[in-house]
Formats: sequence, C-alpha cells, structure tokens
Amino acid sequence: MDMLHRKPEAKDFRMGRDCQFCANADPAFQQRKPMDRLIQSKMEDIAAAHLTEEGYVKHRIAELMRRPGYAVAGLSKSA
Repeated sequence: MDMLHRKPEAKDFRMGRDCQFCANADPAFQQRKPMDRLIQSKMEDIAAAHLTEEGYVKHRIAELMRRPGYAVAGLSKSA
C-alpha cells in the first residue's frame, strides 16, 4: 500500500435506525418517509433523536395521543 492511501477500517457508518416508540405508537408509521422514521443510532427512542423535523413532530404527536384525555382523532375541543 502506498503512502497516499489510508487503510480501510471496518466500521458501521449507519447514521440512523427506525424509532421503536413510533413503530409501536403510530399506526401510520410505515407510510412515513424513510428519513422521518429514523433516529440517531446511538440515542434512545425520543423525539429529539429524530433526524428530521417532521419525524420529531410526529413523535411528539404520538406521545400526546398516548396520554389519557386526548381524543383519538386529535386534541379535544376547549369550551
């Protein structure tokens, strides 16, 4: 090997993985764009780990929908 080339290193360069929280909480998870499903591979399944803003927002909506007192179709109406 000459001096101008580096030795190849065996590393995993994946930048993301599917969010398991969203996969379990969102029935429309499979219809999301692939980038909106991904989170940073070394972080937990939290909204801030999502790679895109839309993925972050959909994660937060899924969290809200799991809370008691929220309607299935959306947030409840105020008086």
